[in-house]
Amino acid sequence: MTPPSLLLFLLLVSISSNPSTKATGAGAAAESPPTPTPWPLQFHSLLYVNGSGELSVVDLWYDWPNSRNFNIIQHQLGTLLYDLEWDNGTSFYYTLDDSRHCQTYHFDVGILRPDWLDGANYLGQQRVDGFLCNVWEKVQFIWYYEDVETKRAVQWVFYTGRSVHVMTFEVGAVLEDAKWQAPVYCFEKKEENLKFQSIISESFQESLMSKKYLRGLKSI
Repeated sequence: MTPPSLLLFLLLVSISSNPSTKATGAGAAAESPPTPTPWPLQFHSLLYVNGSGELSVVDLWYDWPNSRNFNIIQHQLGTLLYDLEWDNGTSFYYTLDDSRHCQTYHFDVGILRPDWLDGANYLGQQRVDGFLCNVWEKVQFIWYYEDVETKRAVQWVFYTGRSVHVMTFEVGAVLEDAKWQAPVYCFEKKEENLKFQSIISESFQESLMSKKYLRGLKSI
């Protein structure tokens, strides 16, 4: 008869060498990287933006159920620019002052989906703006930092170095419908203003590239 101690030894060896046992153990579960939290379907955020020393504050309203996204951009000591985006690809860039500037663009993609970070590469943890964050990178275009504890976005950085810092994050906040209407002069045909074109160019290019790259379209 085989001694009990030998039977126990053989059993342990068998278990430790069984690949299926290893794959389903606690060690395998620990190797699974965290995934980014999808954006809420509706939220409001105040963002502090630093683009190579050019500063702005953005009032962001994200409204996926109603297929719209709104960035109200105050440039430092400069223009207050309204960037109104619809999921049909139409975007309006305009001012509400006496200049009455407006430029309309039609993209071949709509606003970002709540799960636009799906497929991002996990890079580990890093302390950013005083918060311990999980960090992801997507298509070498954007780096996204999410608070480990609350799962809220803290910051994202574009490949250009342009950084966006999240100052407030109000889940479920919705801007009243009347504020989503572009002014009537956006629908009037008039000559393009070169100065206004230079003001909106950076916001336009970033918006275009974000939509294409982060929705999986890599050609500009």
